Amino acid sequence: MIIYSSVFCTKYTFTEVFDMKIALTIVFILICIALSVLVLSQEGKDNGFTASLTGSVDTYWSKNKKHSKEAVIKRVTAILGVLFMVIAIILGSKWM
Repeated sequence: MIIYSSVFCTKYTFTEVFDMKIALTIVFILICIALSVLVLSQEGKDNGFTASLTGSVDTYWSKNKKHSKEAVIKRVTAILGVLFMVIAIILGSKWM
């Protein structure tokens, strides 16, 4: 069975599409696991209402948070979140 892709104007066999779907599913599962670990390893934001009452002080650490480990974890989480959404849309489309 030959499947025609209108986007790339190429034809794929059923096994090629099936192999691509298996590969994307494996990558999707790995991203899900990585996202779970990263989200659970992040610290909570406790500088809300209580910080405004107690008067938090700007420290060297609070001014340089964009270079910290937490900033890297947040950035990687955002990138993996976007990849998660893109792969979910691809796997859910009618062409896969």
